[in-house]
Amino acid sequence: MLSRVADAVYWMSRNIERAENVARFVDVTLHLILDLPEGAEEQWLPLVMTTGDQVDFTKRYGPATRRNVIKFLIFDREYHNSILSCILCARENARSIRETIASEMWEHLNHFYYRVVEAGGDFAVREAPQEFLNEVKVACQLFYGITDTIMSHNEGWHFANLGRLLERADKTSRMLDVKYFSLLQRGRTAGTPDDDLHWSAVLRSVSGFEMYRKRHHGITPERVVNFLVLDRDFPRAAMFCIDEAWQSMQAISGGPSATSRNPAEQLLHQLREDMLSATVGDIVSQGLHPFIDRLQTRLNEVGAGIHQTFIAMRPEELAGTP
Repeated sequence: MLSRVADAVYWMSRNIERAENVARFVDVTLHLILDLPEGAEEQWLPLVMTTGDQVDFTKRYGPATRRNVIKFLIFDREYHNSILSCILCARENARSIRETIASEMWEHLNHFYYRVVEAGGDFAVREAPQEFLNEVKVACQLFYGITDTIMSHNEGWHFANLGRLLERADKTSRMLDVKYFSLLQRGRTAGTPDDDLHWSAVLRSVSGFEMYRKRHHGITPERVVNFLVLDRDFPRAAMFCIDEAWQSMQAISGGPSATSRNPAEQLLHQLREDMLSATVGDIVSQGLHPFIDRLQTRLNEVGAGIHQTFIAMRPEELAGTP
């Protein structure tokens, strides 16, 4: 597979996943505010913090109000992680590899992009975006379904799967980290019904509330951390994503082997091994934030390893270029 094709498939999938996660986070925040109306304005800054782009937001928008955050995260063309920008980027990547992906994938993504553009010009959507956010989630999930059921599960599909899973692991960990930090800051809510509402919101942000309740009767920070970080069965848990990403990495690299073949494989293999040996007790004892911070750093390293190994030109290739 050409490196430009691998890169385009990877980022097409990663941006679709990013758009879906932003839609999830905003939607859950809007519903949480209905349950906690007195602290409504306090919920918007943590949402910006999940993006890691708080400095850019503050510089351009100032206070984290409902209107400012919604515009920034959903419809801002200049912000590269807004839903609009993510879908535009995914669409442009898909356009460049239309000969590789299924026509249904392109048609769906093209229609999806124009729907997001249309919504951005609708005042009613900007003021009450809940229904639109649900459209975004459904459209992203439909894209995954089309990809999984129509696209051949060859190298291209595995690069798409890598992008989706690494992005999902990163965003699940970010949401958990920011919400945990904000609850520590709001120590007065610890162990109260408000506390339960916040933890429920974390679970709902990854559509994990029902699956969590099927396994646990009560909500505790330790159980939520275990479920969203270390669970190997829940599809949005970090461990599940890393496990599945490892399967795709092996398929791309040529199958199971006793030794890792390249930097990307080595980094992902070591991350998977460390996650498999971790326990929720270890995470809590060392502090959730340092653990999540390190996890995000290592996920970024895996992403950089993928670029270095499969995308970037190597010195020997450059030497052979006329």
